[in-house]
Amino acid sequence: MRTRIGLVDDNRLNRNTLSNKIKQFEDLDLILTAINGNDCLEQIKNQRLENLPEVIFMDLEMPGMDGIQTTRILRSFYPDIFILVLTIFDDSEKIFEAIQAGAHGYLLKDETSLGLHQAIKSVLEMGGAPMSPGIARKALQLLSQSPSRLTEKTSNDHWMESLLTEREMEILSFTVKGYDAKRIAEMLNISFLTVRKHIANVYQKLHVRSRSQLIALGLKNRLDS
Repeated sequence: MRTRIGLVDDNRLNRNTLSNKIKQFEDLDLILTAINGNDCLEQIKNQRLENLPEVIFMDLEMPGMDGIQTTRILRSFYPDIFILVLTIFDDSEKIFEAIQAGAHGYLLKDETSLGLHQAIKSVLEMGGAPMSPGIARKALQLLSQSPSRLTEKTSNDHWMESLLTEREMEILSFTVKGYDAKRIAEMLNISFLTVRKHIANVYQKLHVRSRSQLIALGLKNRLDS
């Protein structure tokens, strides 16, 4: 059985290079290629669950929605998809943010074809956390300098605020608490249509398709408190 692979990178040359590496292996099937996080989430949203990628290689620095934000949303809605970050950076902060976002591995873009294939096998068969050697050294340095850092509450816990406006966050919070659009409009002293417009914007920005999905995401991010 062939493993379904996704690739998200805004640079066409990088996409072509990585695509060619993946296509060298008969047991891999590149089924999704996206130019940024928004493109990735839109494509996935329109796929049946059984057709989703099993592993996604994710670039970090992209216009629109970057790899960190995309990884957080994917991990919230599609926890069975493995995310392997691909980047030219070995910056400690980026490593930490990727781990906090839920990435399963962190590889440099100059990784060999065999290295990419082994990383896929590692996460699928053994639940590994593959890292390029240089990244692994950085990660160990990061943990040795601050062992408790991965359990601390950081600004990364507030990723929604970077996507939504203050008003959208307010309306989302009320929605999670069970209020409908009419009641929210009354409490905020704004029109019903304005509330509906804000809710539509939230749906689009968070790539959700239903009220239940929206509430589930809000509860996971503690917006009911």
